[in-house]
Parts: sequence; C-alpha cells; structure tokens
Amino acid sequence: MMEEIEIEAIGIEVDSQPIELYKVLKIANAVSGGGEAKYAISEGYVAVNGEIETRKRCKIYDGDLIEFNQEFYLLICDNPVEEKVIAESTNKSPAPKPKKSEEKLQKPEAEDVSQPKSGRSQIKFF
Repeated sequence: MMEEIEIEAIGIEVDSQPIELYKVLKIANAVSGGGEAKYAISEGYVAVNGEIETRKRCKIYDGDLIEFNQEFYLLICDNPVEEKVIAESTNKSPAPKPKKSEEKLQKPEAEDVSQPKSGRSQIKFF
C-alpha cells in the first residue's frame, strides 16, 4: 500500500506550454545558467513526476512536478498547449532529374594568370 505524503513545491509560472525542462530550471533560479541545467539533467539529478529524466529538452506541461536538489517545483500555466503544426506535404512526385547523357559537362576555360583578380601582385617563392 502506497503512503500518501504532502510536499511543499515552489510554483513556477510560465506564459506558454510546453516548455523545455532546462528552461524551467533556469526560470526557477535553481541553476546559474543553461549549461549547468543541461549538465544536471544529463547526469540524472533531475526528476519529473517522480521519474529520473535525462532528456534536456523534455517537454514540461502544466501540473508537472520537478524535483532538483531536494527542492520541488510545480509548473503553472493558464494558457492552452501550443503545439507546432507540421505542414502537410502534398503527394506530388519530385521533378524528374535529367539523365547523365543529357547533361553536358563543360570544362572551365583556362584563366589568365598574368592578371591578379584582387589587384594584388603575385607572390613568388623561387
């Protein structure tokens, strides 16, 4: 039988959701910067909803509980979830590529080496 316990959590209010986990730690001032947040997450020092999370860009939503450094943080967001809509691609086939026999490869013409293009004189090594 699981015993229910009460914990005190610090509320972190954000304007939009989802938000990446490392950003939540930065907003909460639990770390000094994004690099430190990413390191702590990748080393397994952060738990989300009671499970260790090692993904730095794990999406965090309203009501998620984050545990770090013996502190608890609760994400609070009144706005609805903003998921980016991926544009549906049309089922058009790509334009056919020309056959190699149709391609005409031209050799570049020999450049005149006596006239430098940049206006500088040439360097002579010998």
